[in-house]
Amino acid sequence: MIVMKFGGTSVGSADRIRGLVDQVEERLLQRPVVVVSALAGVTDLLIRGAGLARDRDPQLAPLVSRLADRHQDMIRELFGPGPFRDRLLRHVADLMTELGSLYAAVSAARELTPRNLDAIAGIGERLSFEIVAAALEAGDIATRAVDARRLIVTDESFGRAVPLMDATAQRVRELLRPLASQGVVPVIPGFIGATPEGVVTTLGRGGSDWSASIIGAALPAAAIEIWSDVDGIMTLDPKVAPGATLIPAIGFEEASELARFGAKVLHPATLQPAVQAGIAVWVLNSFNPAAPGTRIDVQPEDAASEPRGIALRKEVCLVLIAPPRRSGDGFRARVFDAFARHDTPVDLLASSEAWLSLTVSDATRLPDVVAELAAVGEVQVLQRMATVTVVGRGFARRPGAGKRMLASVDNLHVLMIAGGSSAESLSLVVPVEQVEEAARRLHREFFEQEAREDPQGEPPEACAVAAWGA
Repeated sequence: MIVMKFGGTSVGSADRIRGLVDQVEERLLQRPVVVVSALAGVTDLLIRGAGLARDRDPQLAPLVSRLADRHQDMIRELFGPGPFRDRLLRHVADLMTELGSLYAAVSAARELTPRNLDAIAGIGERLSFEIVAAALEAGDIATRAVDARRLIVTDESFGRAVPLMDATAQRVRELLRPLASQGVVPVIPGFIGATPEGVVTTLGRGGSDWSASIIGAALPAAAIEIWSDVDGIMTLDPKVAPGATLIPAIGFEEASELARFGAKVLHPATLQPAVQAGIAVWVLNSFNPAAPGTRIDVQPEDAASEPRGIALRKEVCLVLIAPPRRSGDGFRARVFDAFARHDTPVDLLASSEAWLSLTVSDATRLPDVVAELAAVGEVQVLQRMATVTVVGRGFARRPGAGKRMLASVDNLHVLMIAGGSSAESLSLVVPVEQVEEAARRLHREFFEQEAREDPQGEPPEACAVAAWGA
């Protein structure tokens, strides 16, 4: 068995769904299990609609009409008059009624809870997976639509639910294995799951990749394929650096770091289930299926510490905390307890004699953290920051790596350099308006020049301190 996950652009039009049918048909002998995202842009519209409902904005009605029209138009383009079209149009009508009720509840309460938002945000996948299943069936492929709310069991962390793997694995094996063994292609909506009591949850934005990996590990599958609109994992986003090139093969740890620091090819949690199950993950292009793609797998222990790729993340907050003169040994513990208590992950950490400096990419609850930290020390928050990260196996331990990075961006405003939680990465923090230029320069330095000896200098650990200046 294999798992084939198709992203929003891969199901974004009738032509793309026809291409999906062809790609699945080519792999029928491998007994595929298909996971699909919502149509491109639909989740954003659903979430925007939730905000309009809360604010009782009259623009909500035309937004709902746009959602309905887009799916209905696709159905009419894919299917002629007959049972497939009729069934799917009823499906869309039923879900639009459900969506209207959810929006009405938000509007009546003038409040958008994480639980309500999950129920709303997951409507897109519930619309798309039935359309894809019908398209496969119309192509004479034995197919069964299986709702992920029956498969993916999660906790109640609405918006970022955590799968309960034992319960999920049992359901996957009970519901999907028999279908695949009979030559039936299961089609499953990504991104969504449900609590043991059946309440809808979501796995976070981009969570359909994670859904595919969870299902692949539970089956277990021989491979997990992530189909998107790029040829694979690139050395940098080609929109930022036209000279970016394909990475044909990369280790799990490196790919995880690229995802964690902003590369949008994969959801950051995608690889963990695959790593634990020892399953290779492929990143492939549904628009260019002949492209070889990128294979993500276990890397040999003796692999060289070469840079493999660069990731950037915009709209990061840099938090600076100055301890009181007599802070004692508990200062750092109090800081980290505050972030943990308010469910605000810290991405990067560096320290100097004067400051403890860290970055946060999810600032939803940062005001609560800052309010609590005011009792610990002086706190400053710098907004509209960004991180650019060079990733490679053992790269952070490479002598001179930090100095080489700093030299390549010498006239940009670098506020911090720090290693990640592993030895796979080194990151710079710069103002958001400078991050693309920083990424291009780093790409030229590490990927577009003739190979040469690194300049010698202190190891990067000695550089992992904050640097301030106007």
